[in-house]
Amino acid sequence: MENIELKRFWEQVKEELLGVLPENAHPWLYPLEVSGYDKGVLTVVTGQMMGRDLLRKNHYNQMVEALKRVSGDENSRLVIIYDETAAKTLKRETEKLQKKASEVSIKEQAMENLANMQSAANLNLKYKFENFVQGENSKFAYKAAMAVAQNPAGKYNPLFIYGNSGLGKTHLMQAIGHYIIFNNPKLKVKYTKTEDYINDYISNSRKTNNTIENMSKFNRKYTNIDIILIDDIQFIESKIKTMENLQYTFDSLYNKGKQIVITSDRLPKEIPTLTAALCSRFEMGLMIELTPPDLETRFEIIKKLATDNDLIHEDEALRYIARNFSNNVRELEGAFTKVCAYAEITEQELTLKLAKEVLKCEESDEGISFDQIARVTSSYFETDIKDIKGTARGQKVSMARHLSIYLCREITNQSFVNIAKYYNKKHTTIMFAYEKIKKEKDTNREISTALREIRQALKVL
Repeated sequence: MENIELKRFWEQVKEELLGVLPENAHPWLYPLEVSGYDKGVLTVVTGQMMGRDLLRKNHYNQMVEALKRVSGDENSRLVIIYDETAAKTLKRETEKLQKKASEVSIKEQAMENLANMQSAANLNLKYKFENFVQGENSKFAYKAAMAVAQNPAGKYNPLFIYGNSGLGKTHLMQAIGHYIIFNNPKLKVKYTKTEDYINDYISNSRKTNNTIENMSKFNRKYTNIDIILIDDIQFIESKIKTMENLQYTFDSLYNKGKQIVITSDRLPKEIPTLTAALCSRFEMGLMIELTPPDLETRFEIIKKLATDNDLIHEDEALRYIARNFSNNVRELEGAFTKVCAYAEITEQELTLKLAKEVLKCEESDEGISFDQIARVTSSYFETDIKDIKGTARGQKVSMARHLSIYLCREITNQSFVNIAKYYNKKHTTIMFAYEKIKKEKDTNREISTALREIRQALKVL
């Protein structure tokens, strides 16, 4: 179920619940946030432990019946999960506001103002520094983000965070915004996805009435702020007007001493649609890479989730999840949520056996290197690894080279620049090889077969 559909579905369920549950239960319903709906199981999270316990104890059957009525599925089940991190964050912020306020009305107004600022900035409440689990892969990025939050428009401006999807770029970016809003509420923060920025620009530029005024409002919206957070800049379109406006926004903010933070899944020079002018501007600050977390960091992430949810578990079960979901944090959390929901529904402890039954995944190998991938690929095609890394031509060598490059990117999650260094080639050549295989692998049987068999061979290293 897509996010928009899921939210609409949850609103329907919540409306049904408000109609059947007594009013004294309503305060416990409002903080509930939907997490997922899979195979008839609706998972919701709350930062209030008492609310979770009271709903489970006194109203669980009514809630399940309401869910069945909305879903039309008699086998529907409901899982209510407590999020301790959200609870601690809420408590900490509330206590800080209470110290500054002398009357209840002032406290309420302060909390409302904070919520309004977070909403206006378009920030997600769960993406804060205290929720971020640091590892060797992210220590530098975390410290840089914290430095920017503590001293906006200081020595790290712009801050450009890059890395593959699901590694925590958005989390760190929004954590900067939350920190600034909470500690320096006079500063205005704006978070936007690149696609939303583009759509907003196009919408205003195409309006027939008062086009000049519309564009002036648009420009003020993105330049009359102190910190701008632009997510996923790799989705920028190659239209000249869009580029010119983004450059105007950048220059306007930078020249006024405002902080700019940008995220991308690749370096600026690896974004084909980016103009040279924007590329040079993005590169003038600090560029830091987020790489996939190592096994120990993944284990700590899972362990924190288990602790937050008061989940009785075996550490080996958590290590099993950490070993087998190594691509990114989002995938890792998804696997944990699935296992956690199953354990709660069936009222079981999370054991290694249960994790294996639910996830049904093969043990994965850690630390596969560029060299291992290149050697296995050259062996598969009966070529010399020197030819793959060199300038030798020929259909077989070219195919082996392209496939090994593709696998290096997919398996290791390393940047095109790092892969280019290994193959002693330009990063644009590496990008071309990767995109070529990515495009053809689903329609070319020879390529798909080779990829499958090379991956299988790498499993036994």
